[in-house]
Amino acid sequence: MKENPRDHLVDGYNRMMERVKAALEEVGEKAPTLEQALARARDKAVELKELSREEAGQISDYVRRDIEEAGRHLAESGTELRSWLSFDMELIEDRLLDMLFSVADRTTLELMQFQERMAQSAVYRTGEVTGPGVLECTACGERLHFSRTGRIPPCPRCAGTEFRRPLPQGR
Repeated sequence: MKENPRDHLVDGYNRMMERVKAALEEVGEKAPTLEQALARARDKAVELKELSREEAGQISDYVRRDIEEAGRHLAESGTELRSWLSFDMELIEDRLLDMLFSVADRTTLELMQFQERMAQSAVYRTGEVTGPGVLECTACGERLHFSRTGRIPPCPRCAGTEFRRPLPQGR
């Protein structure tokens, strides 16, 4: 099977998430904000020629979106990310899950400052890269389950191209 040449964006997402996590683990006055950590990770990907400047910008937007959605869920619901992801945690790659948990938890306070901006759930579109979790088609309600970072395909039921994270049960 021929490898999809755009899969390097999925790899870029994972590397960027790792760099953001490492940057946010810094302590003291030098600890960066989420935006600073994303800028560093974006610049590093371009510097190392892993991604073009345009691709790095696009991937950093995807990483920010996923972190903000996870942080919004934690801040609003007080429940674990397990309910946000909406499926068995054992299916998710441990490394990526650890990164998402630590970055989302670290950024919860930052994200509360952006509460107005995040009042609506983020829109996920076909062709974008997303981290693990469930996306729900806005047109028909079909759910796509991601156990690892991947590209968002069109909805298999209706060919829709816009998705949102489903609300946790009981909300």
